[in-house]
Amino acid sequence: MPHDIVNGHIGHIGHNHAHDGEHLHSHMPDADRAEELKVLTTQFIEGFIDAKDKMSYLRIAGVPLEMADPEGGPTMKLVDVTLTTEWQVGTASPSFGSRELSYLPYPGPMVTERTNMGLIYVSLRTKHVEDLRSFMKSHQAAGAIGK
Repeated sequence: MPHDIVNGHIGHIGHNHAHDGEHLHSHMPDADRAEELKVLTTQFIEGFIDAKDKMSYLRIAGVPLEMADPEGGPTMKLVDVTLTTEWQVGTASPSFGSRELSYLPYPGPMVTERTNMGLIYVSLRTKHVEDLRSFMKSHQAAGAIGK
């Protein structure tokens, strides 16, 4: 197992341990969490697409069919699920000393595809789209998935 030396003490990287009577947990670098989230959302979307009974799939996955209105209005109901596909064909970032962006179009093999899901909740007053990545991230942080 890899070790970390901090202030002269040797410790384990990514090990399970308790903090002051807390439960055991693992430490995962942010890049690894992002990759894990990417894998989880991809598998979730593929499972949803393949599911013969979409509502049962959502229920088994713990997707709430109703949610509280963030503005305190009536309870919102899940009515639609959307899938969007995007292809990243380049990158743009601020240029040093210029008001123009530095643009780098990708060659064909570097173009990447991303599919995301939106959970659409409505009430008589409002509509809210819950991004699957946000939903998974909040449930992962709460310990509901990815264990």
